[in-house]
Amino acid sequence: MHSSSFEKMKKFSEELVLGRPGERLRIMDLGSLDINGTYRSLFNREGWYYIGLDLEPGPNVDLILTDPYDWHRVASRTVDVLISGQALEHIEHFWRTMLEVERVLKPGGLCCLIAPSSGFEHRHPVDCWRFYPDGFKALCNFMGFEPLSVYTQWEDRNYPDGSDVWHDTVLIARKPKRPLIKGIKWTLAQYLKRKALAL
Repeated sequence: MHSSSFEKMKKFSEELVLGRPGERLRIMDLGSLDINGTYRSLFNREGWYYIGLDLEPGPNVDLILTDPYDWHRVASRTVDVLISGQALEHIEHFWRTMLEVERVLKPGGLCCLIAPSSGFEHRHPVDCWRFYPDGFKALCNFMGFEPLSVYTQWEDRNYPDGSDVWHDTVLIARKPKRPLIKGIKWTLAQYLKRKALAL
């Protein structure tokens, strides 16, 4: 957790309050282990139920995932909002994890993802990826999600903890209430067809 990421997630939580006033929300935080801070305080509101997910036990982890690509302990279409900061770069096949995000989100549900576009290697236990706006837009296309806001903090803002180095990229997206034609099912069908042709 660094201050640049916390500031961006704080902005999202404030917009969520304005956009969905008084709603009861189930919020899941992927990669929630407390490493120099958490987002929990941003979602500590009446009617909001925050659940921290991670692959290992520790502070701020409510549910331990045994597999980043199979969240069988989380029922389908039960999550209103999924957040994640500084986790996707540490997931080897992040698109497979996003299939689980798509599964557990309710139709109309929101996700807010924050990941670095730059910075030094920081293995937990691996460091595989960096993300740009086009990459997050492509991920939305793969998932059949509607991108609401996608941006990278390219300019330095002089964060006291030096977190300008990450130049975070942010995606706020909505799972549609009805599947998009070129959404996840179309993409997977094309993938399986191409895989079969490659054999």
